[in-house]
Amino acid sequence: MTSTGQLNTLRPSHPVSRLVTDLVSRFDLTVSSDVAALEGLTLSGITLSSKSVLPGDLYVGLAGVHAHGAQFAADAKAMGAVAIVTDARGEALAARSGLPVLVTADPRASLGALSAWVYGTAENSPTLFGVTGTNGKTSVSYIVEAILRQLGILAGLSTTAERRIGDLAMISALTTPEATEVHGMLARMNEADAQAVIIEVSAQALTRHRVDGIVFDVVGFTNLTHDHLDDYHTMQAYFEAKEPLFRPDRAKRGVIITDADWGKKLAKAATIPVVTLSTYPGQAADWYAAILRETIDDTRFIVSGPDDQAVTTSIPVLGRHMAENAALAIVMLVESGIDLGTIKQVLDRDGGIQVYIPGRAERIDNSGPAVFIDYGHSPDAFTSTLDSLRRVIDGRIIMLFGADGDRDPSKREEMGQIAARLSDVVVVTDFHPRTEDPAAIRAVLVAAARAAVPDREVYEVADPREAFRKALSLASAGDAILYAGPGHENYHEVDGEHLPYSARDDARLALHEFGWL
Repeated sequence: MTSTGQLNTLRPSHPVSRLVTDLVSRFDLTVSSDVAALEGLTLSGITLSSKSVLPGDLYVGLAGVHAHGAQFAADAKAMGAVAIVTDARGEALAARSGLPVLVTADPRASLGALSAWVYGTAENSPTLFGVTGTNGKTSVSYIVEAILRQLGILAGLSTTAERRIGDLAMISALTTPEATEVHGMLARMNEADAQAVIIEVSAQALTRHRVDGIVFDVVGFTNLTHDHLDDYHTMQAYFEAKEPLFRPDRAKRGVIITDADWGKKLAKAATIPVVTLSTYPGQAADWYAAILRETIDDTRFIVSGPDDQAVTTSIPVLGRHMAENAALAIVMLVESGIDLGTIKQVLDRDGGIQVYIPGRAERIDNSGPAVFIDYGHSPDAFTSTLDSLRRVIDGRIIMLFGADGDRDPSKREEMGQIAARLSDVVVVTDFHPRTEDPAAIRAVLVAAARAAVPDREVYEVADPREAFRKALSLASAGDAILYAGPGHENYHEVDGEHLPYSARDDARLALHEFGWL
């Protein structure tokens, strides 16, 4: 794969030029500069970042928490912007650049429609899949893409880990990129003749207009568990942020896992046609998934649905929660119009789902203890993976983790409790402290672990490199180490600085140092 992590966004290689006067009339924008300056002026892209402007771009200056984007209008002009869209507050700031200034009441709310028009993404759109939920979004997205690939269908992918189409990939900065990037990415994927695109849809993506201008063909819901309460304050508010994805202006069809009450509630609230999926045999649902076998390397399961449809297959990842994610992916594909029999044929042919999910219960091969690097950083994610490990590991489970700073602190105590209850040894370290005091974060986790299981073996090691080596020093062959939090990421964020750090690479280095690799 060609890595293009240095690029800011995926954009069309051959953008279509559009008249700025057409933009003004279509969106009823107020021209606050010389109207004559717009005559014949064309644009070919759109961006929110003055650092990402390409020649011919429309720059959108939004009001931010600390600054107004219009303040950077001169920088945008220097990079090649041809005009600026902003609000009344940004009008005077933008005018100083000398660029034409187009004013609308709420630029963020208009961003999706503006971006869709600039890139023409409503025209000849591929089949669009959207996945939402607290945990499992990335895994479901990768599994949908993998099965499509096995079917011979080229699909684009946008996840927390990466944006990808064919051999072109870039590292993601947000779970769901801003609307300008989403539509630019879709246009690039259209150029590459992608027949489908899978997009992770976070709650923030919906409340902050990042997927506006898109109507998904099929959307899927995994679960709703304790996370992001720094943004939404209550679970009900968190639910209400995700529920609009299951309305006709956002999607055509939906698939919802109804094992928990939030899924049942969403199935009732949805105003689009939905089918339900459950792993509980006695629960009323359209589709069922059942685990047939769990090993440290794979999980075998069966998905059955209406008219005696069924497929038995496996996924090369630890855990029944991963089989549930795979079942959701399969039902989403069926809802998109792909015959289950066809899916069964290719999965039988290939010996299961051929998927690699970076940093999700990712096993680091070695001759010593089983080592897993995982992105989970919520109570439910800890529970799912630790429960899965307990079913396949005979030895001790060593849990290494931290809690990210400047993010929902209400989940930290529960994370520490779960780690102590479901593992044999706890090692607490730093994980993205950001602007918070890392020692204070660690103290909460350590205290919670010791209070939950007073005789649990608990260690506190601030540096993640030293912490992993401490975990390794406590492990023997037959044991397992779960390093939860960093997953696929390649940095450690401290005081606004991204320090290079890959848990996967460091784990391999440490295993080599210990003679296990």
